[in-house]
Amino acid sequence: MSGAGGEPSRVAAEGRRADADALRADADALRPGADAPRPGADAPRPDAGTSENDAGRDELHTQLNDAGRDELYDRLHAYEGRPAATAGQGKDLVNEPMIRHWCEAMGDTSPAYRGPDAVAPPTMLQAWTMGGLSGHTDGTGRSAAYDEMFALLDGAGYTSVVATDCEQEYLRPLRPGDRITFDTVIESVSPRKTTKLGTGYFVTTRTNVQADGEPAGTHRFRILKYRPAQRTRGSEPARRPRPVINRDNAGFWAGVAEHRLLIQRCLDCATLRLPWLPGCNACGGAEWDTVEAGGEGTVFSHVVMHHPSFPAFAPDGEGGPYAVALVELAEGVRVVSNVIGVPYDKVRVGMPVHLDFLRTDPDLELPVFRASEGG
Repeated sequence: MSGAGGEPSRVAAEGRRADADALRADADALRPGADAPRPGADAPRPDAGTSENDAGRDELHTQLNDAGRDELYDRLHAYEGRPAATAGQGKDLVNEPMIRHWCEAMGDTSPAYRGPDAVAPPTMLQAWTMGGLSGHTDGTGRSAAYDEMFALLDGAGYTSVVATDCEQEYLRPLRPGDRITFDTVIESVSPRKTTKLGTGYFVTTRTNVQADGEPAGTHRFRILKYRPAQRTRGSEPARRPRPVINRDNAGFWAGVAEHRLLIQRCLDCATLRLPWLPGCNACGGAEWDTVEAGGEGTVFSHVVMHHPSFPAFAPDGEGGPYAVALVELAEGVRVVSNVIGVPYDKVRVGMPVHLDFLRTDPDLELPVFRASEGG
């Protein structure tokens, strides 16, 4: 089972031995036609960093009966022990190219993962079960029970998801040529919890992985299915970050205060440079003076910031999209700044712009570039 990103996942690789016969029996019990075992009372439940919700605050977010019982949790709890995927098959045999790509990405140079007797890094356990962008097309994808549980959460307003952590246990090494099969069970659903992200339920799945029919390991994967917390509008308007002013760039900001955009010029080779640096990056010369920019330029490249939201940067003050451009000045140097005067989706490469100064709050004024929609 693969998860969605938001906050980084943490792999707790315990690496302890387990009873292979018991694991094989557990996997067989998840096959169609068998009664799915219910997890024991010691199934992992997320508690750190969470607290019980205030019932009055969340009464619109969940179904509570007259006694204050969380009826949605009762329905979700019934899915514990039901299969999330059955008789899954890895899309590829364990193979050396994927092992090499993994090791290169992780910077793992262990000789155990190279050569004729190579094994796969143990932490690749989940990678061999993943369906990739095309998913599992052989009918071994997510079960109806898993989809039903997610539909129940979505219908109750818990539409956001973030992966929180995973745990792995290794029973034997995986070697090139091994054929991977797996079964996944919904191991536990937590009572309703409140986190900084919002209110929701932690869902833990357990995947039993086999290599050529022999138990190879288990992978527990936990997500939070949640309703995002409502953001409260602060009484003070959002402020832009303060620029870091030091002895290397103090002259630049002194020029901005006078509505002048100053460019450094090397006294040894006459190369212009912006942003300011303590030395010339062309010849290494340390002596310089300044040239005032005429203020004309063109958009060399640009991006539109959609997420995360920064109200202080957005024209509407609500954190909506805004344009950031790399502007090439007539003098030949380039500077990163905001483009104002046109909607963010009207900014284009080659658009002529001219220097302006924007007071974002009483003690901060910044150089920006103004364009016109007809430009």
